[in-house]
Amino acid sequence: MKVVIVGAGAVGFQLARELVTEDRDVVLIERDPTQANRASQRLDCLVITGIGNNVETLRQAGTDRADFFVAVTDSDEVNIIACALTATEFDLPHTIARVRNIDYAASGTTGRSFLGVDYIVNPESEAADAILRSIERGATSDVMLFERAGVQMRHINVDRTSYFRDKALHEINQHFEFSFLVAVIVRGDDYIIPSGDTVVREGDLLYIVATEGNFEGLFSYLGKTRQELRRIVIIGGGKIASLILEHFFGSQRRKRSVVRRVMGGLAGGKPSIKVVERDAAKSKEVSQRFPDALVINADISDEGVFEEEHFANSDLVISATDNQELNIVSAVYGKNLGIGRAVVLVNKLNYAKIAANVGIDVTVSIKNAVVNSILKIVRRGKVRSLHSISDGRVEILELTVDERSQGDGKRIEDIKLPAASLIVSVARGEQHIIPHGGYVLQNDDNIIIITKKEFVDRVQRIFSSRS
Repeated sequence: MKVVIVGAGAVGFQLARELVTEDRDVVLIERDPTQANRASQRLDCLVITGIGNNVETLRQAGTDRADFFVAVTDSDEVNIIACALTATEFDLPHTIARVRNIDYAASGTTGRSFLGVDYIVNPESEAADAILRSIERGATSDVMLFERAGVQMRHINVDRTSYFRDKALHEINQHFEFSFLVAVIVRGDDYIIPSGDTVVREGDLLYIVATEGNFEGLFSYLGKTRQELRRIVIIGGGKIASLILEHFFGSQRRKRSVVRRVMGGLAGGKPSIKVVERDAAKSKEVSQRFPDALVINADISDEGVFEEEHFANSDLVISATDNQELNIVSAVYGKNLGIGRAVVLVNKLNYAKIAANVGIDVTVSIKNAVVNSILKIVRRGKVRSLHSISDGRVEILELTVDERSQGDGKRIEDIKLPAASLIVSVARGEQHIIPHGGYVLQNDDNIIIITKKEFVDRVQRIFSSRS
């Protein structure tokens, strides 16, 4: 598979790195010589210094032989024009554009209905959806959902007071009446696919698979009882804040059922939301668009803002400014004042680790959300959803077992899975199972499998039909 990527910024670089790790043929186009040189030195792929909406540059990149063309520069217009030019000049199967302007993104997403763009990925929309998914479940942790599986994956940070600390997994499992599976342990800069004898240590990040009901019981036991999040503070009045407000206060036609699930049918129906935005013009715009929200024109970093606006009695703080350091500091300060839950927006992966270690409940990365959305499109086939953890070294895939594939009719322990790979869930009809090694897979089973980044293509081949 060949993929041409325009833009070697944070998203383009990570996307290229992940595809190169999977042995894809990747060509990266970047107009900034410094960025192009950095990518060339760090990635094992062809990097061309040039403009992505230039026909000659596209020909030099071999776009005519590509399976996917992905435009992820910082300019919506460049991305759309590059895709339109590619669709006009080349017989290319698929084009993908990162588009931040919400009006553009709403114009069309598939089928070349919008200027030759097959798929539009909107960063703010992806991040807002992730935030709302976490709010719906009480904002107790990050939430990884799957399309057909009846289980979820969430994380738990093990501190010195945690019940999990210094206990073997088989001992932990025997303690609880409900079932769950510790699928991955991230320890420092490494990760472990654990066995029952693995001992959990302080500082570990546990990625756990369970049903939503069992997660409720687990988090309740660990002191994170699900609470109604009626009083919400949003720091930053940008696009992500507007998307969240639209879900709660938008028209009935556009508003999603998440509001009803979050509010639990309480009297009053709508939450109390305060938005803090330091830019006066933006504050006025948000206030006019969402009169049900209280918009405060203030700089959250100024001393006394939290206290003066009485934020301490809030249930949830969402820090969603463009400054990820400010997001973390503001959320930590809010929790120290007594705010029950905290959600922060970050970009760098190491900031996500820092946030987890200082007590932030949910961390959402715009870059990861966009890259995962694009990878899902590129991998297509039987892959229904995917998530990356441990700095992108580990993938969680949801895929379907094909008839006559290597996995069809085989016991899991007899399938030659790559090293450090684990099937953590099987959905068969209405059944959702955490399987053992003797479990026999069948055609059309929906499975969740954890594997190393470099083994993704191999795993897909194992469960795809043999020609």
